[in-house]
Amino acid sequence: MLAFKHSFPYFSDSTKSTFIYSLNFLTMKKLLLSLAVITSLSFISSDNGLTQKERESATKFLQDTEDGVFASIKGLSEAQLKFKPAEDKWSVEDCVKHIAATEMGLWKMTEDNIKMAANPDKRTDIKWSDEDVMKNIEDRSTKRKTFAPFEPQNTGFKTMEDALVSFKENRNKLIQYVQTTQEDLRNHVAALPFGSLDCYQMTLFIGAHSNRHTQQIEEVKADPNFPKN
Repeated sequence: MLAFKHSFPYFSDSTKSTFIYSLNFLTMKKLLLSLAVITSLSFISSDNGLTQKERESATKFLQDTEDGVFASIKGLSEAQLKFKPAEDKWSVEDCVKHIAATEMGLWKMTEDNIKMAANPDKRTDIKWSDEDVMKNIEDRSTKRKTFAPFEPQNTGFKTMEDALVSFKENRNKLIQYVQTTQEDLRNHVAALPFGSLDCYQMTLFIGAHSNRHTQQIEEVKADPNFPKN
């Protein structure tokens, strides 16, 4: 304040005080205005990424379905893991290998789509809600044959342990991605044989797919010929 007074030697003290007050007021007003502009710009330039609710919802679903896989195989013996209800049916080990291989395949497809230009015009092709994705993919009332590379014998996993390590590693990476990505997943739309999903929904698809086959594991365990130990 003294510096300001000494800068204006030809004004009276009262004039100086009034001038200094006005200057300080204008400075503060400009500062507040600048802060308001910066704040508004932060909303305008905000990324089109996921909402916190979307991140939390997908994270919980992915974590729960991961836990479901490990819970379904806990304590099973070698004989139980390899048991097949019929020659053309999968064992528990087969299901795990399929889950792990498909986890990688579905994410590769999703990642490739994210790398391409956004295509928000394709959102009109999406017929399923997020809830529909989880419900319909998990539903085992309609059986579907998988693609050859995802057949257990074609996955490249020599043991179930190898498959589990891969599954856990890739699922954890996916959870981390969902929690931190700034990509506009909603406006990257992927075309699938049964319809179109946005790339956020694809992450739900991945979780629902593992849960679909967790249910299959439980079906194998419920077979009357399933080994007792």
